[in-house]
Amino acid sequence: MDISFLDEKGISTKDGIGYTGSEQTYIATIQRYYKSYEGNKRSVEEFLAASDLTNYCIKVHSIKSNSRMIGASHLGDLFEELEMASRNNDLATIKEKTAPALKEYSELIEILRPIGEMEAVKVSGEISAEEARETADKLLNALDDFDDELSAELVKKLLGYPFRLTQKQKVKEAEEHISDFLYDEAAELIREVIPSIE
Repeated sequence: MDISFLDEKGISTKDGIGYTGSEQTYIATIQRYYKSYEGNKRSVEEFLAASDLTNYCIKVHSIKSNSRMIGASHLGDLFEELEMASRNNDLATIKEKTAPALKEYSELIEILRPIGEMEAVKVSGEISAEEARETADKLLNALDDFDDELSAELVKKLLGYPFRLTQKQKVKEAEEHISDFLYDEAAELIREVIPSIE
């Protein structure tokens, strides 16, 4: 598929493919990003209306990471500003800048529509949430048993789950720890990412 139109609209396909690992995975990531828009927008508006800055912060952080992951760095920066404002209880900034950020988010979704609405791309090696949870449990047991060969195999499999950027980096870090025989450190990172498998 020709995705060069994304670059013309200011979305860096080079960054997106760099983060996701391949063009196929990148397209599948854009499709997930597209599908999550309605729910994300509704959540941001509801948390803001309820002045629930804790959940607002979690949601805008997620949109920030996922936007950067697909190469939409400008939108990522807008949501990072909202994340920082919510961490600092800066309600004035949040009230002023949420609507413009959501407007740009909606414009990005329109750009992504041709990819978002096409048939879902199946990525080889990608695993479901259920399989990822199962793999993570087996991995923790393998680490507990100091089984470096099985641990290395399972962490590779776990990387097939479409984690957000920050979680994916933790799994990669765990993979490095396993190759250095740092099993406790690896297990700690895997425990941190398990809640994000949904």
